[in-house]
Amino acid sequence: MTNRRNFLKTAGAAMLGAAAVSRAAQGAVPEAPSMDQPATQPPLAPTSGRPYNPVVTLNGWTLPWRMKEGVKEFHLVAEPVVREIAPGMKANLWGYNGQSPGPTIEVVEGDKVRLFVTNRLPEHTTIHWHGQRLPNGMDGVGGLNQPQIPVGKTYVYEFTAKRPGTFMYHPHADEMTQMAMGMMGFWVTHPKDPGFMRADRDFVFLLNAYDIDPGSYTPKINTMLDFNLWTWNSRAFPGIDPLVCRLGDRVRIRIGNLTMTNHPIHLHGHEFVVTGTDGGWTAPGSRWPEVTADIAVGQMRAIEFDATDPGDWAFHCHKSHHTMNPMGHNVPTMIGVDHRGVAEKILRLVPDYMVMGERGMADMGEMEMPLPDNTLPMMTGTGPYGALEMGGMFTTVKIRQGLARNDYQDPGWYQHPAGTVAYELQGESPPAARKSAVSTTATEPVLRVKKPAGKAGHH
Repeated sequence: MTNRRNFLKTAGAAMLGAAAVSRAAQGAVPEAPSMDQPATQPPLAPTSGRPYNPVVTLNGWTLPWRMKEGVKEFHLVAEPVVREIAPGMKANLWGYNGQSPGPTIEVVEGDKVRLFVTNRLPEHTTIHWHGQRLPNGMDGVGGLNQPQIPVGKTYVYEFTAKRPGTFMYHPHADEMTQMAMGMMGFWVTHPKDPGFMRADRDFVFLLNAYDIDPGSYTPKINTMLDFNLWTWNSRAFPGIDPLVCRLGDRVRIRIGNLTMTNHPIHLHGHEFVVTGTDGGWTAPGSRWPEVTADIAVGQMRAIEFDATDPGDWAFHCHKSHHTMNPMGHNVPTMIGVDHRGVAEKILRLVPDYMVMGERGMADMGEMEMPLPDNTLPMMTGTGPYGALEMGGMFTTVKIRQGLARNDYQDPGWYQHPAGTVAYELQGESPPAARKSAVSTTATEPVLRVKKPAGKAGHH
C-alpha cells in the first residue's frame, strides 16, 4: 500500500454539497491511500474509534481513515486504474484509490462519517451510498440531490451511519459508462456491540462483469448481456484468491451484485443460511438451510456457515458460462462430428491445425494453445489431480485444522486422509443392471360406455 499525497491546494478545488469549503477545510483533507496489488490484503484492525471485528475483502483491501474531532474521515479518489484480471491479462478500468473495485469502507453503527471524494476521471461523477439511510442531499444522485462532481474537484459527504449492515457504493452519474468501467465498492457498518452476529471469518466481495475483446484492454461499455469476463472483485479464476478458514470457524461471506444479471452462488460441502441483505439482518426465525443463494441485480446477500469439514471446497456461480473465461458466443457445437477426413486435408495447408470439440470441450482445459495478447484461456487452472477446466466466478473455500486466528495465507492443496478419494475400479466393470424390457405386444383396447339412466319419455 502506498500513500498518495497529491492534494488540492486552491480555494475552489473542494466542495461540500453545492457549497464551497473554506481554505482551512481544504488543508484538512485526509490522505488518499492507494493500492495496486491484486492479492487479498490482511484485515485492517481499528486503531481509533470504537472497536469492531474487521472484514477481509477478497482480492481487495479496507480504506484507512483518520479521526478528527469525533468524525471518521475517509478520502476516495475516482480515477482511471489498471486492474490485473488474472495473471496474463490486465484491463484499463475506472475505480477508486488505484483499484477496481474501490477499497472497502468500514465504520461502526452511530459513527459520524465524512467522505472526501476527488474526481480525477475525464468526466463528472458522483457517489451513491447504496442502501444507506442518510440526508437526501447526501444520497449522491447527480442532478437530483446534488450537482455532478466536476473534473478535478472534490465534494464532501457527511452523515451518520445509522444502521448496521452491508452496503455498496457506486456512481449515479453516467452509470452505463462508469459502472461498466468498474466503479463500485463495498461498505460495511458494524454493529455497536462487537459480539452481535459475530463471525470468526468475515469475507466480502462484489460480483462484476466485463466485455473485453482478446488483445484489447478496455471494456465495451454498451454490452448488455454478452459479457465474456465474469469476475469477483474484478478478478477471474485462476486470479481469485481462496477463502481460507480454520476448522470450526463461523464463516460469513457478504456478496454484492452489480452486474446485469442474477448469480446463483453455490458452496460445496456445507450448507449455509442467509443472515443478511442490503436491507439489514434477517430474523433468525426466517432463515433456512441452502447450498445456493441466488443474488439478483443490485442486491447483497450475507451467508453464514460453520466450517465443520476440512478440504478444498469449490465455491462458484452455478451458471456454467459464468465459470469460463473469454469465449466466442457463435462457436458451433461439434460434438459427434467426425473430423478425420476434413482434418487430413486441412493439415496439408495448416500444419498446426488441432481438432477440437468433437468429444466435448474438455480438451481445451488441457491444451496450451497460443493466445492473443492480453486475454485468458476459456478453461484453465490446475489442481492436484490435473486440469480444473474452470474460469470466471470460481474459487475455493479452504478449510484447515490448526490455523491461527488471523492466518489467511493459502495453505496449499488439501491432503486427503487415506481412503477418502474417489478411485478407479480395478478389473472388469460389472454389467449395468437394467429393468426387464417392457412388453410391446399390442392388445385390443376394450371400451365400455355406461349411459346415464334416462328420464321417462326420453331415449
